[in-house]
Amino acid sequence: MTLRVLCVFLLSGWLSVSAAALPIPENGPALRIQGSNTIGAELGPALVEGLLQEQGLLKIHRETPDTANEQRIVGQTAQGQRVVIEVAAHGSSTGFTALKNASADLAASSREIKDSELLALQALGDLKSPAAEQVIAIDGLAIILNPANPLEQLNTEQLARIFAGEVKTWEELGGRGGAIHLYARDDQSGTYDTFKELVLSRREKSLSSAAKRFESSEQLSDAVSADPQGIGFIGLPYVRQAKAVAIADGASQAMLPLNSLIATEDYPLSRRLFFYLPPDTRNPWAQALATFAQSPQGQAIVAASGFVSQTVRAMSVAPNALMPEGYQSLSRHAQRLTVNFRFAEGSASLDNKARQDLARVLDYIKRNGKTERAVTLVGFGDLKDDPARADLLSKLRAMAVRRELVKNGVVMREVRGFGALMPVATNSADEGRIKNRRVEVWVY
Repeated sequence: MTLRVLCVFLLSGWLSVSAAALPIPENGPALRIQGSNTIGAELGPALVEGLLQEQGLLKIHRETPDTANEQRIVGQTAQGQRVVIEVAAHGSSTGFTALKNASADLAASSREIKDSELLALQALGDLKSPAAEQVIAIDGLAIILNPANPLEQLNTEQLARIFAGEVKTWEELGGRGGAIHLYARDDQSGTYDTFKELVLSRREKSLSSAAKRFESSEQLSDAVSADPQGIGFIGLPYVRQAKAVAIADGASQAMLPLNSLIATEDYPLSRRLFFYLPPDTRNPWAQALATFAQSPQGQAIVAASGFVSQTVRAMSVAPNALMPEGYQSLSRHAQRLTVNFRFAEGSASLDNKARQDLARVLDYIKRNGKTERAVTLVGFGDLKDDPARADLLSKLRAMAVRRELVKNGVVMREVRGFGALMPVATNSADEGRIKNRRVEVWVY
């Protein structure tokens, strides 16, 4: 939807600055954002500033009220009218609560909306619809240590036992330093929710009561950096002076939180960052901010803020002996795009992010002249009792993506399925199986 069209949906009490501009409220903020500290500390305000600049506003600046983790981003029209957008960053769950009590127009979340929240907010429309659930960036949860700690990698099983307090010393992990000191985000945090879901709950464990808790990502990271016995989990931009270790999940290779592995969501602790817009909202600024966040300009701000953008790029993959021969051959002659298509749970349908990514992949293919037999799709799946069934399902997923690309004029070079080979997550949990069901895009 263009900004010009958005202006049709003016609320009573709103004034249109010009035909192409968003309406300015006579009183109060133009937009109220609540939720994730991971988003709200820097990325959200930076995206808001970009939108205000796109709107032609002047004297854009940030104001900090007395309440911690809250900001106002302020601009001014050519006529001198003040435009205010409020950002409160107290944790993902607070964003959904604010939508329910009408104290926010848009929720920022560093995790997917829970079924209980979806139910509680159903009066606002379907928040799982493609228009409502907007993936704005990819983040990786980094496991951080003091830089002097010699440990280089851990697996998710070890992480669960460490943060549950079952592994108490570094010596038990083959390291040194004595007692392990735990650092964690607070209960309102989407970062904590993600860690709990990906690591603790999957193994029926709970966070140790001995963990020191933080609302601020920066403060947690700095605390670990200053503690030779410390370990914590944090969003990727907040590693700061700490040391990130490589993580393995199930039979996957150990992976560092590198941008390319997070962009494809192969890294075991990668996660999506969301904007949730109630479908029945009548605030045009909310939709405009989500649209801006998905644009090339918005994704450039995502990258500049330290997160991983969804901008599609080609990357070389070095073949190794753990890859099947057909995959090694592919990696010698083609490049992989920095996107994986994934599917809605229990479905052969592309999920909401994949629908957004289709447009990005098509744009890349057309801009780079690869519409004629230069694209290969590679499907993967989770483990099945019958390997032939796993092979078939992996190819069918690739065929589902092929159909969408062919509709838009792309002539494919090849479609392949590698079954349950090369898992990126454990197959012993639903979340891991969903992650393993993926389609890669390779270009020649």
